[in-house]
Amino acid sequence: MTVRSSRAWCSTRRRTSLFVAEKGGGAFVNDRRIRVSARTRLPEALFGTGAPFLGHGDHAGYLYEIRQIMAESAGIRRMGAASLDLAYVAAGRFDGFWERALKPWDLAAGSILIREAGGFVTDIRGGKFDHIVGDIACGNEPIHKALVGLLGEATKKRAAARAGEAAAGGQ
Repeated sequence: MTVRSSRAWCSTRRRTSLFVAEKGGGAFVNDRRIRVSARTRLPEALFGTGAPFLGHGDHAGYLYEIRQIMAESAGIRRMGAASLDLAYVAAGRFDGFWERALKPWDLAAGSILIREAGGFVTDIRGGKFDHIVGDIACGNEPIHKALVGLLGEATKKRAAARAGEAAAGGQ
């Protein structure tokens, strides 16, 4: 069964900011229109992400991603709630975001907010976004494209390291 939502809302913990979007109607925070950031250069871009929990996810692969993005960007932040991280991308507070294995409730509102704010939302490889799979990369067009490229490079480096480990173990 596929469920598609056309409305979204997310609020900060103290409810000082209410992010709202409706498909075709734009994105807003506290009744003010929001847009994704206009940055185009990676060295100026600030990214949000989330870390895999102990016993879940590929920690080593995640470290490759962190290294790749830290080396090219202004920085990375981890706030603790993917839904709010995505709302921050929609509002231009973060320039991009990526994470793997999120739950649909983490992604539903944020993906609508970002699209309605003019942003791009895909899976980690730049393919079709599926909130059930839970992998996401997002931002404005140039930052999103660069982010997907960096994540691809990190994946290649991780694969090469695994191949090297396997070859060394086979000797």
